[in-house]
Amino acid sequence: MDLKELAVNALAQNKKASLLVGAAGAALLGFGLGYKYMRKPEKAVRVGVVSQILIYPLKSGKAVPVSVAECQRLGLKAGELQDRHWLVVTEEGNMVTARQQPRLVLVSLSCKGGYTYLNGPDMEELKFPVQQPDNQIHNCRVFSKDIQGRDCGDEASHWLTSYLGGEKTYRLVHFEPKMKPRKLSAVETLSLQFEVAYPDYGPVMLLSEASVGDLSSKLDQKVTTERFRPNLVIGDCKPFDEDSWEEIQIGSVRLQRVMSCGRCLLTTVDPETGVMSRKEPLETLKSYRMCKPSETHIYQKSPLFGQLHNVKKTGVIHVGDEVYKITH
Repeated sequence: MDLKELAVNALAQNKKASLLVGAAGAALLGFGLGYKYMRKPEKAVRVGVVSQILIYPLKSGKAVPVSVAECQRLGLKAGELQDRHWLVVTEEGNMVTARQQPRLVLVSLSCKGGYTYLNGPDMEELKFPVQQPDNQIHNCRVFSKDIQGRDCGDEASHWLTSYLGGEKTYRLVHFEPKMKPRKLSAVETLSLQFEVAYPDYGPVMLLSEASVGDLSSKLDQKVTTERFRPNLVIGDCKPFDEDSWEEIQIGSVRLQRVMSCGRCLLTTVDPETGVMSRKEPLETLKSYRMCKPSETHIYQKSPLFGQLHNVKKTGVIHVGDEVYKITH
């Protein structure tokens, strides 16, 4: 075969390949356009406004109200405070909450200038560094899941042990960024997985003012939102509207509902006194906020109040931001 024939054959092959690539590209373009127009566009409907942002640095500790917070994968953060990133444990590493020690709800943990501050009734303020890299790392147990925590030192341990009383020794641990969070799955949708530090379940808990008002109207003594320990309190909506918000947008933040929040004895602890009644408002919630029979394997006998959300898109949330329900 001479040079001329080789050139003609090469040209023919290139032309054929170009035609095939062009056809494939056109097919892909057509599929893409078809998918674009087949897919239903998102619709955003205003459903309320953020009226409060609450961070609980210490699990079961006192709430810290803030006007603005970063919404990260593991929950809310404001300055050096991160939601439920400090935990009280026994010497064996088992978590201690207000279910066992109701007076924990009166303990305030704050951070400033690289230092952590502990305050509680009839206790002197304790100050210690946030970062203590030489301290021991404990293997802790939070709801049957293992998770690490950096020990906050003997002074913090003595402070908590003195405050809580009894014969047990308590220690304070801190979840650090390099540590591995707990991986959880939503029971209803096993494909949805998310990570948390020390929260019970779900990085962000949301509750509406109207739902708390509806419950209060059924009680002899009114309750406040702080009793239910939400991160985001939503105003300008009807009672239990939040139950139907599968996906919401707040500023640049996108939250996806994980499941309802099943309530326990912790709701019977008065956040102002640290006294547990073991009755209200839990008994009233049980009278009208139980799950559907088909969901008893998930929630069992716990009444539902508030919604747990996963962080689908991070960003910043301000008090006063409008809340939009996303539908497809």
